[in-house]
Amino acid sequence: MSALTASSAGGARARAVEPAVGRGPTFPRALASEWTKLTSLRSTAVIAVATVVVTWVLTFLAANASSVDPGFVPLDSLTTGLLLAQVGPLVLGVLAGTGEFTSGTFRATFTAVPRRLPVLAAQVVAVGAFALLVAAVVVGAAVVALAPAASSRGVSLDLTGEGTAQLLVGMTTFLVAMALLGLAVGALLRSPVPAVALAVVVVLVLPIVLALGSDLATDPMSGPTDGTVSSQQSVVNTVVTFLPSGAAELLVRGPGSSGIEGAPNLGPWGGGLVLAGWILVPLAVAAARLRARDVV
Repeated sequence: MSALTASSAGGARARAVEPAVGRGPTFPRALASEWTKLTSLRSTAVIAVATVVVTWVLTFLAANASSVDPGFVPLDSLTTGLLLAQVGPLVLGVLAGTGEFTSGTFRATFTAVPRRLPVLAAQVVAVGAFALLVAAVVVGAAVVALAPAASSRGVSLDLTGEGTAQLLVGMTTFLVAMALLGLAVGALLRSPVPAVALAVVVVLVLPIVLALGSDLATDPMSGPTDGTVSSQQSVVNTVVTFLPSGAAELLVRGPGSSGIEGAPNLGPWGGGLVLAGWILVPLAVAAARLRARDVV
C-alpha cells in the first residue's frame, strides 16, 4: 500500500507540474500583460486624445492663417502641430517605462518573469504598437485639419504628390520614435519626474537654448556676407542635427531637401538612424542595469 501510495503521489505531482510548465512565462504572455497594463490606464487614453486634439487645432489654425497668402499650399502646414504633438508620445513612453517602479508592481512582474529582459522587450513592442496607432490617427487629424482652409481657397488636397508619402511616413515615424525615446529614458531613470524633465530638455529645450545662445554670441555685422553661415553657427546647427529634434526635422523633409544650413545633410534615412541611436543607447543601458543589479 505504501508503495502504491508513493507512486500515486508521485504521479499527482507530475501531473501538477506539467500544466505549470505550460503556464510558464513566454514573450507573447509578457507582451499581452504589458499591452493590458498600457491600455487599461486612464492616462494613456487622455494623452492619446489630447495629442490628436492639439495636433488638429494647431494645424487648423496654421492652415487658416496661411490661406490668405497668394501662394497658399495646404500641405505646407501639415507638420505645424508636431512641435507640441511630440510631447504626448514622449510622456506616454516615460509613464510606461517608469510605471512598474512607481507602483511597486515590478516585484510581482519580475517574480513571474525572472529573466526580466523579456519584460523590457514586451514594453518596447507594446508602446511602439500603441504609439503607431496614435500616430496614424494624429497624422490623419492633421490632414483633415487642412481641408477647411483648402476648401475656402478652392485648392484640392493632393496626397499623391511627390514627397507627400515620405512626409506622412516621416511624421508617423517621428511620433513613434518619441514614444520609444520616452520609454527608454523612463526605463533607465525609473522615476517619472526626472525622466520627463530629461526627455523634455533634450527634445525641446536644448535645441532652443543652443540656437538662442548662438544668436546672442554672434555679431550680425561680422558674419559672412555671401549667404553662408558662420563657423560658430555651423557647429551649433551640426549639434542640433544630431539631437532628436534635428533628426526629426530630417524625417519630415523631402528627399531632396538641403537639410539644416551649415550642418551635414543626413537625409531622412540618416535622421532615422540618429533617432534610433537616441532610443537604443538608453535602452541598452537600462537592459544591462536590469540584469546586473537588484531591482529592489
